[in-house]
Amino acid sequence: ARLSAIRMLRSAIKDREIELGHSLVDEEVLEVIAKLIKQRRESATQYGDAGREDLAERETEEAEVMATYLPTPLSEAEIECIIGEAIEETGACSLRDMGRVMAWVRPRMLGRADMGQVSSRVKARLVGA
Repeated sequence: ARLSAIRMLRSAIKDREIELGHSLVDEEVLEVIAKLIKQRRESATQYGDAGREDLAERETEEAEVMATYLPTPLSEAEIECIIGEAIEETGACSLRDMGRVMAWVRPRMLGRADMGQVSSRVKARLVGA
């Protein structure tokens, strides 16, 4: 699974470079890796639901290998702190400001937190604001 995951990463990065027409910067590489990990985890869930544990396990192993190429994940406290900073820096006071907050948060958390969960947290904070 390790060799397969590495080949998949290299191929996806090269495909993205061709698509964009330039060598990827670190943030773009992290986006590619995060996307592949998300796809592997979704596939593992679908295979598991279909009773194909062998395929689910392979997808999970590939996701774990790919995750080793990401920076150290943020702690819950760090995520909450960054969200708080983003709300303060952008002056966000309602759900209408979510786009600005996410634009501020994304480069600071990319590859270090599940952006879907971060989005849910931001939304909850803005609704409660």
